[in-house]
Amino acid sequence: QVQLVESGGALVQAGGSLRLSCAASGRTFSTYTMGWFRQAPGKEREFVTAITSTGGFTYYAASVKGRFTVSMDSAKTTVYLQMNTLKPEDTAVYYCAAHLAAWTTARQPHQFAYWGQGTQVTVSS
Repeated sequence: QVQLVESGGALVQAGGSLRLSCAASGRTFSTYTMGWFRQAPGKEREFVTAITSTGGFTYYAASVKGRFTVSMDSAKTTVYLQMNTLKPEDTAVYYCAAHLAAWTTARQPHQFAYWGQGTQVTVSS
């Protein structure tokens, strides 16, 4: 089992940037696909992006493609979400999550086994 801890959430103005981190404890991400999800008040949790530990394949939700970038450090203990050109509609609690397959294109929350506690991102207009 892996414990996930997100950090980096903040209040930022529209057009600004943030980088979120998700650190692992207990084990590395070497056999997982790591995803980022977000949940705004009153809305369902939605997929943002993910990166596979095998091959570093990345895939994105259409709403963030071209603005957000997911990456993983070489030790496979930290996953990053670089968010650029932020919009007020990006405001949400952001969660990282681990899928048990090293390579997948899963996008549904129920497909991911482990979750962090979340970090708040607020984008002001």
